[in-house]
Amino acid sequence: VHSALGDPATDEQPPLVARGSAITEAPLSYSQEALWFLDRLVGPNGTYNIALSARLAGAIRAETLERALQALVERHDTLRTAFDDRDGEPLQRVVQDATITLPLESLEAIGSEAREDELARRMREQALVAFDLSRAPLIRAHLYRLAPDDHALLIVVHHIVSDGWSSALIAQELGALYRAFEHGEQPVLPELPLRFGDFAAWQRSIGEAPLQRSLARWLGRLAGLESLELPTDLPRPPQPSGYGDTVDFTVPPEQERALRTLARKHNATLYMVLLAAFQTLLMRYSGQTDFAVVVPTGGRLGAGSETSTGHFVNALVMRADLSGDPAFTDLVGRVREHTLDDYAHEVPFDVLVRHLNPERQLDRNPVYQVAFVLQNLPDYDLSIGEAPAWLESVDNGTARFDLALEMIESGEGIRGHLTYSTDLFERATIERMAQHLCNLIGAIVENPQARLSTLPMMGRDELDRLLVQFNDTARPYPLHKTLHQLFEEQVARTPQAIAVVFEHQRLDYASLNAQANRLAHHLRSLGVRPGVLVGLCVERSLSMIVGLLATLKAGGTYVPLDPAFPAQRLAFMLEDSQASVLLTQTSLAGLLPVDAVRVVNLDRLPADVPPDAQDLPPMAQPDDLAYVLYTSGSTGKPKGVEIPHRALTNFLWSMRAEPGCDEHDIVLALTTLSFDIAGLELFLPLITGARVELVSRETATDGQLLRERIEQARPTLVQATPATWRMLIDAGWAGDQALTALIGGEPLPPELVQPLLERTKALWNLYGPTETTIWSSAKRVTSATGQITVGRPIANTTFHIVDEALQPVPIGVAGELLIGGDGLARGYRNRPELTVEKFIGHPFSDEPGARLYRTGDLARYRSDGEVVHLGRMDHQVKIRGFRIELGEIEAALTRSPDVAQAVVMARHDLAGGASLVAYLVPAAGRSVSATQLRQTLRDTLPDYMVPQHFVVLASLPL
Repeated sequence: VHSALGDPATDEQPPLVARGSAITEAPLSYSQEALWFLDRLVGPNGTYNIALSARLAGAIRAETLERALQALVERHDTLRTAFDDRDGEPLQRVVQDATITLPLESLEAIGSEAREDELARRMREQALVAFDLSRAPLIRAHLYRLAPDDHALLIVVHHIVSDGWSSALIAQELGALYRAFEHGEQPVLPELPLRFGDFAAWQRSIGEAPLQRSLARWLGRLAGLESLELPTDLPRPPQPSGYGDTVDFTVPPEQERALRTLARKHNATLYMVLLAAFQTLLMRYSGQTDFAVVVPTGGRLGAGSETSTGHFVNALVMRADLSGDPAFTDLVGRVREHTLDDYAHEVPFDVLVRHLNPERQLDRNPVYQVAFVLQNLPDYDLSIGEAPAWLESVDNGTARFDLALEMIESGEGIRGHLTYSTDLFERATIERMAQHLCNLIGAIVENPQARLSTLPMMGRDELDRLLVQFNDTARPYPLHKTLHQLFEEQVARTPQAIAVVFEHQRLDYASLNAQANRLAHHLRSLGVRPGVLVGLCVERSLSMIVGLLATLKAGGTYVPLDPAFPAQRLAFMLEDSQASVLLTQTSLAGLLPVDAVRVVNLDRLPADVPPDAQDLPPMAQPDDLAYVLYTSGSTGKPKGVEIPHRALTNFLWSMRAEPGCDEHDIVLALTTLSFDIAGLELFLPLITGARVELVSRETATDGQLLRERIEQARPTLVQATPATWRMLIDAGWAGDQALTALIGGEPLPPELVQPLLERTKALWNLYGPTETTIWSSAKRVTSATGQITVGRPIANTTFHIVDEALQPVPIGVAGELLIGGDGLARGYRNRPELTVEKFIGHPFSDEPGARLYRTGDLARYRSDGEVVHLGRMDHQVKIRGFRIELGEIEAALTRSPDVAQAVVMARHDLAGGASLVAYLVPAAGRSVSATQLRQTLRDTLPDYMVPQHFVVLASLPL
């Protein structure tokens, strides 16, 4: 492969000439200058130390080895080079009298069991000691005696004067020098026609002009490149520490032979096949098909450079293309084509970066985060001692990249070293990643024609852990009973206990049951049965709870209709649900069209309502619908989610156990009935004997009033969205150590954790979409420093995180969260196509009819089975806990004749709150009035869906 760095036939540039004499001063090569700049920016550190060790058997003469090291330093200018700052410009200077010593440390007094660990510790410690680049030599060595005939040699050299090829030269020549001195002979080594100073001076002399054609090609090749976003265990720090660790693995010889055969068959190299396999791993982990991996190149351009030490290495930013889910063999073809082209247009990496001029980021490299190298250097035998000895890399606890894969051809398979930043990853994650790469390679060998998405990464044990162990949630619950039956059983246990309080009114369990029974008898007389929907449009009051219970007792299904919603929206919901009865209040007369429904005013019941207060014979079965709740719809209209009794019963029984609720609790109910989480606040206490403290709409939305209400009622259980908890704290709420706080509806902001922990007895983070019945997981939060998770699925609920092909993704890898189990909704009312799209057949279950709900949420598993929520895959957002499809707002905006185009986005402020911003393009010849638009939207959308800000643009950016 030709390189643009040294092909005079392609680019006009003088050839590299070996002058054969030492240069005392020279400029820095481009790659050296980058390392020098990093040293000045961050300060001396061990990140760019190259540490090599060898185990030496037999009697070793330390003084002879020291002499050989000194001869090596005197032979190679780079090993006795120092770096100076002259008027702000770096300069490398060869020091004529640089000396190296060989300290000898004995570990013989340490017990045999601890000796090896102590050796590894001391080597790692020495490997991390920083060099002062202004003082030569930039190489040091240590000799450790473990026994009279057992020694370990450590050599550490700074990368600014060495590279991988140089390490092999050091090993070869050190052994030759030692053997010659040991036998009293004069060493015979090849001449050094090229000094590194020659190379650096040549590279600087030719400038960038000859590279323009190649640079233009690279600028086009890398245009639009985005960062590779691997899932990390830890948040990325503002500035990398440089600390790292390495996981080792081996590709067995039989697989190596198969990979070589595959490479030959497709006119490629082993390097290309391994790079394609690594790209496949990165794609499967990140979900991205377009990213970059940096690969080092030797950078040695002949003229005797093969025998010289120095930092010749260059780096190529190789852009991956895995689009279209190709077969692996097709990917190898792409990698081959790109590799040959990239090498043919090689330019100094630092020149390329200067022309790319990416946005500088202290927390990461703006061009690449991952590296790949296949080392095929010869393993030079030092031949020091009585047995073969090779210099091998020593992990010095540093990482230059987020992730770097080094693979070494060893003759006994391929040795792999996966080095990672400990700022970002835990060791267990990288151990899994290494195993996944091995699994992928095994699958590639078995079926190289397979598409990338189908190549298995996980073994049977890991799949069992994900599919079975993490979903071991089967728990008994009264699956043959409905909510109102559970309530009636509680009435029998505690008839005189207070059930619900609203302002100055209260009802005990017996009275609440009696009122609900009377209304239920009346609803039965109106034809309410299973399958019959009953609209409930009332203000928050005792009547609201009576109406809920009565509807369920009669066998019907309730549909919450929030009086605060626009009349048009309420009318659509009433029509779409096909409700035949409407429970409302006289004060709300005229809000809804009532021609097609029987209206029952709860505050003015007719005189013929039967006085019978006895429980009704049950009609509804567990599979009948308990409620239909309307949520925002992406098509511009709300959609009704159908929840059966069985799902609601399972949810409540699970919540009864954890977070827990019993007859001693007081539960504050402050959520509007049109938000499904109100079901926990109203129904959980009523089946456990607790007391419901019902809060008015005005109080729930005013921080000061809510604080006063909590302080007066002294509840033991409060559920609220992050926005409500923040409002309460801002109002000066001091907390209550008898209170359990439940938070959900949107992601828990990290900055809210500590204030709530300080103010409460317990804090629970809850997660779940409406389609899986209120909450699907619960996690007690005990610390503000740990990672926030949504925990594990609740009882009889399963979580599955999958890729685009609906295949399970490994622990730590992001994918779409699918939810199964007894909490699933029946589907969407009158939306069979959407039901089929979102409620899919369960690919991991043998149970007939089993389904999974596609949440559209991005998530990943932790190794402990807890789930981390990562955001949305679509345009749905959560504002103050309400689920909003931005498409519904955009559809409402574009119905205005003044608006040609509209895009709505959620913007987060520094306090963690969110607001909606609408970006508008006016229709031709029209002007846009934000005030008028806002009023128009309020005719069709609830207030929480009306954007707070409007921005008028000439056109929408692509």
